[in-house]
Amino acid sequence: MIIFLYGKDTYRSRRKLNEIVEHYKKIHKSGLNLRYFDAGNLNFQDFKSEVETISMFREKKLVVLKDVFSNKDFQEEFLKQGEKFVNSDNIILIYEKKEIDKNNSFLKFLKKNSKFQEFKPLEGQKLKNWVKKEFEKYQVEADPEALDNLINFVGSSLWQMESEIKKLVNYKNDRKIKKEDIELLVRPKIETDIFKTIDAISEKKKSRALFLLHQHLEKGDTPLYLLAMINFQFRNLLKIKDLIEKNTPYYKIINESNLHPFVVKKNYQLAQKFSLWQLKQIYQKIFETDLKIKTGKLNPELALDLLITAI
Repeated sequence: MIIFLYGKDTYRSRRKLNEIVEHYKKIHKSGLNLRYFDAGNLNFQDFKSEVETISMFREKKLVVLKDVFSNKDFQEEFLKQGEKFVNSDNIILIYEKKEIDKNNSFLKFLKKNSKFQEFKPLEGQKLKNWVKKEFEKYQVEADPEALDNLINFVGSSLWQMESEIKKLVNYKNDRKIKKEDIELLVRPKIETDIFKTIDAISEKKKSRALFLLHQHLEKGDTPLYLLAMINFQFRNLLKIKDLIEKNTPYYKIINESNLHPFVVKKNYQLAQKFSLWQLKQIYQKIFETDLKIKTGKLNPELALDLLITAI
């Protein structure tokens, strides 16, 4: 029997791998017939001998193979005797975290002859449901707005999402997580590049700002996600600029803004390049752009381009 786990979402594929291994250990308590092999530098005959050798305890074996797709010779030998492994009483678990060419013959064989599961990155409601369930594991509730903000900041990287959820849970100590907590504790994944974009806007380098935005679009970041990040940064700029205009000392700005010191430092420098009136005008335009996208009045990518051009 062959089980095959693969896909870009290595967090969930790794979790599934661990679940299978733990389930096997509960049934076969000796642990003597659980084997791990890094197939990237594995001799095929060693693997074959392991699978075919009869266990002294008459236990079903679990052989975990990693990195098979980097060993072409191993794949070719496996395919020659594939039927034997498919019909084996032992379990061969193939785990792959690298991206696989969809035309790969070994991939086609496994999809036809194994119990396989592909782990694609979660998006939209599926991602939101996953995050919500993770909070529930810790018996902590998050406001809908907080969930949206967290997803906007982190995206579909579940490895980072797990880390951020644990941080938030420890910080709140069983209290409800709110939007403000996300803004205080979670650093957006593209924050640095968004700073570069806003810096380009402040220096009237609109072609540079558009170039940076389109780089993110090409990488797969959605227009609404990018707009949310721009909105987040300009809201912070507006908050800090307002305090500067009131002659608030820098150390008090950190306390009164309720922002992370890193965010304050970056925005304090950028705020010098805008007037308070300019920031209010830009913030209004961002709001109007968001509304036009969500009501279907403008194509999201075009709306982003028009926003950058207008400010």
